[in-house]
Amino acid sequence: MTTATQDAAAEWLFSYGTLQLEPVQRATFGRLLSGQPDSLSGYRLEQVAIRDAAVVATSGKAHHPMAVRTGKQNDRIEGTVFEITAAELAQADDYEVEDYQRARATLASGRQAWVYVEAGAGATNFGPSAGASGWRNASRRSTT
Repeated sequence: MTTATQDAAAEWLFSYGTLQLEPVQRATFGRLLSGQPDSLSGYRLEQVAIRDAAVVATSGKAHHPMAVRTGKQNDRIEGTVFEITAAELAQADDYEVEDYQRARATLASGRQAWVYVEAGAGATNFGPSAGASGWRNASRRSTT
């Protein structure tokens, strides 16, 4: 079994939703991930309807949680931080629908990690995710 620690291009990925699920990990990464509990301040969870049938089939859920930036330190999302390879990070990008964007964030542990947050105005009415210096994979599947 390959672990990210064997790969020089290790990345940290914070998950608060379906990327923590065993079937999603096996389908997305071909293995189960090992992680540690952590949290992200300044965000709260909202639900987003998933219109991509393949993602719904993989997760078993028609609605997924989405991190929406509030900027309030009292708002906190609990989750898991995983060490993955750069290739696995690209696989996570392919799994996530266009309602999300990948952004760098500092977790409660002090660790810098990637996290999927609301993309721009996204599927909710909270406006752009301020401070989400996100990178967006142009090859992401469309949800329309």
